[in-house]
Amino acid sequence: MAFQNPPAPEIKKLLETVHRIAVVGLSPNPVRPSHGVALALQGFGYQIIPVRPGVDEVLGEKAYTDLRHLPAAVDLVDVFRASEYVDAIVDDCIAIQAPALWLQEGVVNLAAAERARQAGMFVVMDRCIYKAYKELLGK
Repeated sequence: MAFQNPPAPEIKKLLETVHRIAVVGLSPNPVRPSHGVALALQGFGYQIIPVRPGVDEVLGEKAYTDLRHLPAAVDLVDVFRASEYVDAIVDDCIAIQAPALWLQEGVVNLAAAERARQAGMFVVMDRCIYKAYKELLGK
């Protein structure tokens, strides 16, 4: 069975209702896609929580080593890691009861995405959250 992203109106509703986004793999390097996307998300009004070991902060926000060390709940986990790391990230999402998981363009792990859905998460895979925001919210 092939994975299918939720319909556009559901993705739009998600983007309209989330406030705190944990960005797994957020790079402090301004030329990296994760940095540019997270910066744009901040500009759209979202609070970004960097999840990246080895850095203290990114984009003016305190960074955390992993999802299980976040001090408060997040509305969405946005993933900029290679597909082979998604299984462990889904484990962490389930542990923290994340309501939604977004796997960026090129991040594809069918089994992990299905496991996240089975755990009750709203899941988007292989799609850029920045492009989706621009397309669906037109801002």
